[in-house]
Amino acid sequence: MRLTALFPLLCTLVAFILTLLCIFAGSKGGYIEQADIFTLNTSMLGRTTLDTTENSSSLLDSIGNSIKGEVNDLIGDFAKALNIHDFYSAHLLNYCEGYFTPGPVANKTVDPDKNVTQCSNRTALFHFDPTAAIQRELKPGISLADLEWPSTIQDAVHAVEVASKAMFVLYCVGVAATGLALLGAFVGVFSDGRAAPLANNALASLALLSLGIASAIVTVIMSKVVHEVNKHGDDIGISAAKGTTFLGMTWAATVLMAIAAVAWIYEFVAFRRRQTSYVFEGKKGRY
Repeated sequence: MRLTALFPLLCTLVAFILTLLCIFAGSKGGYIEQADIFTLNTSMLGRTTLDTTENSSSLLDSIGNSIKGEVNDLIGDFAKALNIHDFYSAHLLNYCEGYFTPGPVANKTVDPDKNVTQCSNRTALFHFDPTAAIQRELKPGISLADLEWPSTIQDAVHAVEVASKAMFVLYCVGVAATGLALLGAFVGVFSDGRAAPLANNALASLALLSLGIASAIVTVIMSKVVHEVNKHGDDIGISAAKGTTFLGMTWAATVLMAIAAVAWIYEFVAFRRRQTSYVFEGKKGRY
């Protein structure tokens, strides 16, 4: 029994759990919602075009008196006036939406919390399209063009679509390799010889490669989308935030698999040293 092999076993177990959490976060309402890839804050969308001052009344004139009155009543929460949600959070398999509680605007004592009201169906190779999601919910007679939705945001979302799908495939490969590495680690703890450390190192290295590339891709996607939204969306009242919890989990899983891979190399070298020592002691005993 290799007691030292318990260390890479533990690393692999934690990495496997973290990878599963990354994949299934947000898969149903409120389930690890904080582990989103990025969150789009639309609670103030239309704050310029829906302003009821004389300088910003063109949209109100075009959508009728009934909506004007509603906008005046809900001027503190633009999202509800437009019939959309306060936030949309992107996950690996779907997206979730909801409202900030107690309200979209922070005060001195309370920061808004996410209250998820609905999530889309889980879909393999999912790619979040915020433009389509918001347009479906807007009140009849209003379009994103009326709200001056920047085309650069949609361009950024489409630019990362292929990367998003590749990221999903890599996470699937990563979790499968990590699962196999976990089974191999159990075997490695109770078996002698050099075959188990070599096989487990190969599995851990495959998991490391897959998770490392997936983590790098999701980091780039977060940075690009959030940067473009915050750069071009401020004028119409939208912003985005990176999913730092997701980043922490995915990179932690990657680092743990790197440690496990190195640990299995150590196990292989340690076995060779013990084997050499036994041979040397055996030869010494003959003289």
